[in-house]
Amino acid sequence: MAPRWKPNVTVAAVIERDGRFLLVEEHAAGGLMLNTPAGHLDPGESPAEGCVRETLEETAHHFAPTALVGVYMARSRPQAGQREDVTYMRFAFTGVLGAKEEGRALDEGIVRTLWMTPDEIRASVARHRSPLLLQCVEDYLAGQRHPLELIHIDESVRTPPVKR
Repeated sequence: MAPRWKPNVTVAAVIERDGRFLLVEEHAAGGLMLNTPAGHLDPGESPAEGCVRETLEETAHHFAPTALVGVYMARSRPQAGQREDVTYMRFAFTGVLGAKEEGRALDEGIVRTLWMTPDEIRASVARHRSPLLLQCVEDYLAGQRHPLELIHIDESVRTPPVKR
């Protein structure tokens, strides 16, 4: 039987302040790349909770999601050393950027945070870690917002797995 296909679930924060967006510059297979604060969803957490965690880990800032910008899918072709391509499903949130934890180390691979205008983001597509970066920003700029309640989290998600 063929293995069952499953997308990799990721979360991303689209954070705007004074016409600029908070991005991270990070080491990736393609070199030094740009992305919104983003990462993989961990077991037992909701997409919004994962976004809060990833934003803190990658920017040292607290983040409170207020709306879902959208749900996106993209496929990454195999890179050197990979046998298969990977499909990502991204939940992108916007919200309120909170206090920075001074002295907090950023996640491994993150070089720095930076604020970029939409035009700067559009001009740097070759450095985007994900093709979804620009799409999420464009949707945010278009006013796309959905209530957080759109995503229902069943209590079974929070229950620890049974050890066998």
